[in-house]
Amino acid sequence: MTEDLTGQAPAEEYWFREGCHILEWLNSADDPAVSVARARVPAGSVTRWHRLQGITERYLILSGHGEADIGDGAPQPVGVGSVVHIPSGERQRIRNTGSDELVFLAVCTPRFTPERYEDCDN
Repeated sequence: MTEDLTGQAPAEEYWFREGCHILEWLNSADDPAVSVARARVPAGSVTRWHRLQGITERYLILSGHGEADIGDGAPQPVGVGSVVHIPSGERQRIRNTGSDELVFLAVCTPRFTPERYEDCDN
């Protein structure tokens, strides 16, 4: 097994019920202030409406383009270099409007934990 630069075994990417692939770059109880994950949304897909209770999230778009929906506001176009700020408790989703994957970093403060995730598409 290879290790990353921190000496840790690399994490495994997984499909998250929200509708995207996730690779946790940083998410540890030893550093509860922040988590960073890389997300991949397939071409033509949209994630489920969801919210994070007690967590502020930022999307940093690395590749592709799409639209971010935050609360009841108008869709925000996003592309490489865009930063989307999502306040704690605000419902959100992101749509890939391109023909390639939409890839972004999801930076959460404090760190993401599954019990703070709420699906709003029920």
